[in-house]
Amino acid sequence: MKTFKGKAIYQPAGKAKEYAEWACNFYVGCSNGCDYCYLKKGRGAAILGGNVPTLKKCFKDEVHALEVFEMELKANLPELQKHGLFFSFSTDPMLPETIAMTYQALVVCSKFKIPVKILTKVEKFIDLKIFEIDGNKGCSIFDLPNNAKCNIAFGFTLTGHDELEPGASTNQERIEAMKKLHDAGFKTFASIEPVIDFKSSIEMIVRTAGICDLLKIGLESGKKYDKNELFNFMNAVIFIARRTRKVYFKDSLLKAAWIERSELPANCVNRDYNIFKEL
Repeated sequence: MKTFKGKAIYQPAGKAKEYAEWACNFYVGCSNGCDYCYLKKGRGAAILGGNVPTLKKCFKDEVHALEVFEMELKANLPELQKHGLFFSFSTDPMLPETIAMTYQALVVCSKFKIPVKILTKVEKFIDLKIFEIDGNKGCSIFDLPNNAKCNIAFGFTLTGHDELEPGASTNQERIEAMKKLHDAGFKTFASIEPVIDFKSSIEMIVRTAGICDLLKIGLESGKKYDKNELFNFMNAVIFIARRTRKVYFKDSLLKAAWIERSELPANCVNRDYNIFKEL
């Protein structure tokens, strides 16, 4: 089957495919300023690595972008309803510059019963009242009906290193936002990636106990890790998460630890794990 590559919606390839079967990018560039960001490295940095989020050049304006989005969504409806849609690989979808489009896309996805996964380092969006729900303006994300909440998963990148993420909310603020969203009925996940150091990553995992449904864990690209320390880290993660959370270890991490996915215990899931099903 041919891979779909639209202007807004597309099927990721390579390492990105571990995170999502389908994704949406409206913008390129990000103001979080993370030192480790992959958008600042390699040949794509000149195109994707700006510090100011900018609407992709293939769109005339935001209205046109949303029109294209809905057209591409309808063209792939059964697959999107099955796999869900991820926001976003080329920016943070909850920045002041990007959130309006993300919210509008959420409304469209809700209309067509498409599950949505949002990954962010921003927490202030939970206080914004920019939704219009059933004709009522000034609504927040918490005012969404339960049948919409159950199809939205919010993820927060948690490294434990605020100094490496100068434009983002603090890790503590993200954890507090995760708790509020989880308590309100949303699915939540933590992206423990990149692992800057094992101690900080373990701390983030411990501090999200009871408010996080899924852990996604990956290493920093190009960084060398001690195999024995990595093996011990994995065992610690599995033990901490054993009763309440599912864990996805990225392929590169398993390769560095010389571990086969088939050797992992039951609470460790494959890339096709569906967070919207009951744990």
